[in-house]
Amino acid sequence: MIVLEGEKCYLRILTEDDVFAFTELLTANKKYWSVFEPRQDASFFTVSVQRDKIRESLFQMRDRREYNFGIFESDTNRLVGHISLYSIKRLPFSSGFIGYSIDENMVGKGIGSEAVRLITTFSFEKVALHRVEAYVSPRNKGSIKVLERAGFLQEGLLRKLLYINGVWEDHYLYAHIENDY
Repeated sequence: MIVLEGEKCYLRILTEDDVFAFTELLTANKKYWSVFEPRQDASFFTVSVQRDKIRESLFQMRDRREYNFGIFESDTNRLVGHISLYSIKRLPFSSGFIGYSIDENMVGKGIGSEAVRLITTFSFEKVALHRVEAYVSPRNKGSIKVLERAGFLQEGLLRKLLYINGVWEDHYLYAHIENDY
């Protein structure tokens, strides 16, 4: 089991034991997260679908291609978000992407920033990546601040990258390079 310890939060690989709490978190934040994330079918918010997704993620982790963490508040051990290192490519790239979401009630408490710093450190020190990337909507000012606080630099604008809520939306590409870490 991989656990990354911080002060405000810790990251732990999601397992099938987390499926009920995770599905509840997704359901509670369905509307809030839908502003910047693609629409999901109603079945996405069911325990059975999330159990399958967790199983697939654990399979991907065994091959060192993805790490899917729950973000847990240190004081309460409550699941308050999720963060993933995914699309891991080995040489000649040696890179991966991060994506994250925080419970609407926990935004602004520094948990997202700490979670991004923890997974970035993990990416360089344990997974041995050279480059960690993230996409972020230009409208998502909070997430931009989180990435910049963690040392990510904006590298460009990817036009009409993601189809979100019926519209193709631009996204910034942010990256953190091992040499700058």
